Amino acid sequence: MLSLTGKNVVVIGGSRGVGRRIVEAANRNGARVLAVARQEGPLRQLAEEVPGTQILALDAADEAAPSRVFSILTPDILVLCGGAFPPAAPIHKQSWQQFAVNWETDVKIAFHFLKAALSYPLRAGSSVVLISSGAALAGSPNSGGYAGAKRTQMFMANYSQKESDRLGLGLRFLTLAPRMIPDTDLGKHAVAGYSRYLGVSEGDFIKSMAPPPTSSDVATGVMELLTSSNRRKETVFVVTGKGLEAAPL
Repeated sequence: MLSLTGKNVVVIGGSRGVGRRIVEAANRNGARVLAVARQEGPLRQLAEEVPGTQILALDAADEAAPSRVFSILTPDILVLCGGAFPPAAPIHKQSWQQFAVNWETDVKIAFHFLKAALSYPLRAGSSVVLISSGAALAGSPNSGGYAGAKRTQMFMANYSQKESDRLGLGLRFLTLAPRMIPDTDLGKHAVAGYSRYLGVSEGDFIKSMAPPPTSSDVATGVMELLTSSNRRKETVFVVTGKGLEAAPL
């Protein structure tokens, strides 16, 4: 295993859930870490609990966000984990604003930061890790445009890899698609929504799932891909309770 000592790691959406676990794992692995999120309170708590972590509060969906982030710490590893909670209702019970919320946040964040990684550009040898969702592959009928938005993020990372290769930038773009994670706030929101939708208890819904990943499982998968001396050639990975599984785009 390789070390991240001396590497700059920026985690967008780094104050909670999967993003926080990635911050913690990168910190343990010796990296200089900048955690970026919208709310300052959780970031301050993170900085207190994970000493040495830099923090920045901003709206990552803003067009100017990448330049602000990169002016503080130019990443060798950029992790895009931020996004909005999707609605928890079938399509006919949503407004367009509810349906489109993940396009206006998750996809916008990915667009601005992937564009910046290619245009800045990041240093050759840098990696960009996009945390998408298993819903991008399986669909999610109770969460509006969420599955489509997360699928589009996958395409965007793939397009970015093609542009890096075409331009000779030497960047690596990876996408992880975790299955539903009941131990995060987003996962709890999804479990509650689908339990209501299906008319079952939350406990029974969780029991019906294949062994789900934890937020720590996702962070472990990210570290594995970044620090393995035998780096995999695949670019899209599903994260389950059993670990990483390569997946077609």
